Amino acid sequence: MTVPRQLGPRGRRVFDLCVIAVLVLTVLGAALSGEVAAALLGLAMTVALVWRRSRPGPAYAAVAAASVLQAVVLDVPVPSQFAYPIALYSVARYGTARAGAAALGVGLVGAVVAAWDWTRLFDSDFRTDGFASYALLIGVIVVAAWALGTLGRTRAAYVEQLVARSEQLEREAAQQAELAASDERARIAREMHDVVAHGLSVIVVQADGARYAAAQDPEVATRTLETIAGTGREALTDMRRLLGLLRSDDTGVRPQPGLADLVFLLEQASVSGTDLVADLPDPLPELPEALALTAYRVVQEGLTNVRRHAGPGVHVVVRLVVADGELAVSVGDDGRGAGADGPRGDGRGLGLVGMRERVTTVGGTLDAGPRPGGGFAVDARIPL
Repeated sequence: MTVPRQLGPRGRRVFDLCVIAVLVLTVLGAALSGEVAAALLGLAMTVALVWRRSRPGPAYAAVAAASVLQAVVLDVPVPSQFAYPIALYSVARYGTARAGAAALGVGLVGAVVAAWDWTRLFDSDFRTDGFASYALLIGVIVVAAWALGTLGRTRAAYVEQLVARSEQLEREAAQQAELAASDERARIAREMHDVVAHGLSVIVVQADGARYAAAQDPEVATRTLETIAGTGREALTDMRRLLGLLRSDDTGVRPQPGLADLVFLLEQASVSGTDLVADLPDPLPELPEALALTAYRVVQEGLTNVRRHAGPGVHVVVRLVVADGELAVSVGDDGRGAGADGPRGDGRGLGLVGMRERVTTVGGTLDAGPRPGGGFAVDARIPL
């Protein structure tokens, strides 16, 4: 979220110093003119503005007290009287709503008293109209200062709420992504358990057969031991990829899909009405079960995203390419693209988080996002 631009601490200090400097000039003018009382009262009101942000209540009280003394001591207003609307604005802006309302009431009463004091020397014919005009003018200034301060306080509170809400949403999104990654790691652990369990079971069966055949045909035992060694190395590779993953108690014993199951997966997508073109190597390469399972899951999740977000009449291309010691898997479509589903279509969905976690586990990389010409693409590269 973008926070509205505003003055920083240094900018606020410079602004306050400029305001105080202007009012000090009026005080110096009164002092040079020999108006000692006006100069002293103006100085008191001006100095009080130094604390208008940090202590708005006491600052307003000091300015209001000096204004009352001015009405008593002087017969005419002085330029430093502009400190009063500034102090009223400050208490409404930086103080509480109750303090702002109390200051408004004091200001309106003061408007009547000041208008009466400043017009009492006029003749009777002009005094009535002059009093009403003075009271109305001062009252408008008082209400305007209070309204601006109140508006600033409520706006600042609203912005703070928006910022806090935005930070909360970011924390929740990060937590959801972390939970999705944790769930995917647990799912990978269950699936890898099946892969490793399968390899170990093959080793046990082959070892038993070799033990019985060794006495009659040593060549059979030799070939069997080579099979055991190959299966063992593959199982060790899968075990290394399993390190660091958290497992759940439910390990399961279901057979896991591989590249051969991609044909059935793509046929299902075509039967469901998806206009799909598959570019698969023929024959399909022989891969370790962990890598084949990862490639299958990438295609499966990519097609799931197409069904959820791409919209009707979409054209999908699925490619598998083995080259330069890596397996490249891509699922692209020409659908509505990333912006159609708002936050769901920005390439950071929970399904993509799990897919990226799975590809990273086997040492690969995954890119997912909108295509330049429209649509969405998922590209994974898995080292062999």
